[in-house]
Amino acid sequence: MPDHAHSSDPAVQTQLARLAALSPGRDILGLERIDELCARLGNPQNQLPRTFHVAGTNGKGSTCAYLRAILEAQSRRVHAYTSPHLARFNERIRIAGTLIDDTLLAALLEEVLDEAADLQASFFEVTTAAAFLAFARIPADDCIIEVGLGGRLDATNIIPPPAVCGIASLGIDHEAFLLEPEAGTPPEPAARIAWEKAGIVKPDTPVATFAYPPLVQGTIAAKVASVGATLFPEGDGWTVEADGDSFRWRSKLGSIDQPLRPRMAGAHQMRNAGLAIAMLRLAPDPQPTDADIARGVADTSWPGRMQLLGSGPLSALMPEGHDIWVDGGHNLDAAKHVAAFLGDTLARREPIDLVLGMLSNKDANAFLAMLAPHVRRVMAVPIPGHEHHNPADLAKIALGAGIAAAAPVADVKSAVRALAADSPARNILIGGSLYLVGQALDFNEEWPT
Repeated sequence: MPDHAHSSDPAVQTQLARLAALSPGRDILGLERIDELCARLGNPQNQLPRTFHVAGTNGKGSTCAYLRAILEAQSRRVHAYTSPHLARFNERIRIAGTLIDDTLLAALLEEVLDEAADLQASFFEVTTAAAFLAFARIPADDCIIEVGLGGRLDATNIIPPPAVCGIASLGIDHEAFLLEPEAGTPPEPAARIAWEKAGIVKPDTPVATFAYPPLVQGTIAAKVASVGATLFPEGDGWTVEADGDSFRWRSKLGSIDQPLRPRMAGAHQMRNAGLAIAMLRLAPDPQPTDADIARGVADTSWPGRMQLLGSGPLSALMPEGHDIWVDGGHNLDAAKHVAAFLGDTLARREPIDLVLGMLSNKDANAFLAMLAPHVRRVMAVPIPGHEHHNPADLAKIALGAGIAAAAPVADVKSAVRALAADSPARNILIGGSLYLVGQALDFNEEWPT
């Protein structure tokens, strides 16, 4: 994870160093340790306010952001737990609308780490327990919880039945963990991923989902039926009708006739907003008004997802009139959304230049093949502190995908400087990894708040 680089609080630094020494959560999926840890802490997961639980391969973070913005437009106090963070660890835990402060963060981590000392708990399990503890102790009206990895065995899945579950876009990712052979699981990769994500569904809980291919849709429907939950899918339950930069939301539960205009770029964000609205319409009262929904959709932002950089040291390296975008999409499903945005918005005017870094466990060939029609040049960079594709290898893959020019570069700043000196493209995209996006935001001194 990126360092907590913007806190000088020694107590925070001490606890984060302890946390960083733990195993990554993906290495030891399972609920036994988080169950025991939370039991030692008084089971805070059973003391949460009205809760929304969101899973998915892509789009779940944006869906959570839409949920929070709409609820806050309704003047409700909202806790939110999301991951990963981009620049500061505090981004993971939002307390009644505000990022957790350093003093509370240090105290919570110390308390949880001390209780977890003999459990071999993971980074994500400790972080999740700390979030639950904060949410149980500090009053709020609602709680939004984003699944970390998968769903069935994710640490967040120890919560009791929430008000509503949501499942966003699904695709193949984290294959080494989510597709590990296990008796009683679906053999087809797409169905297995859907089955794992649908593991968050609990009895008597309404579930809003996207529309999926028949195999995936059937897998989710079977899981929902098996636990006595109710399914509210895109298509049969609700739809988004796009019209330029706005959309209308239609459903069996009533429609919103006024146009809704997302602040976030890309047609996929309309569907993410639509999923959030579906979840809210399934929730018990009080319901947001159409005006609350319109205001929340317009106000929603989610750092690192097709984000246009503002003024800062990194963007200042480019000549006037040139823009730098960042997007943390790193798998094929995300690449489809990025390619659609490039084709519909940026690259229809001219090809973009891409500053690319990718973790070594990501499919760079498929990712670049999807983006290649919209890219003029690739500057391949490393991702410090993480196992990543060698930039020289990434450059070769880019050339093999049909991109006209590609070269390895030392780092993001060097890539931007090189493009500033020799690039006719008016748009640069930095992407391929949320870690790389976090680095770019850090360089631009544009930290999420």
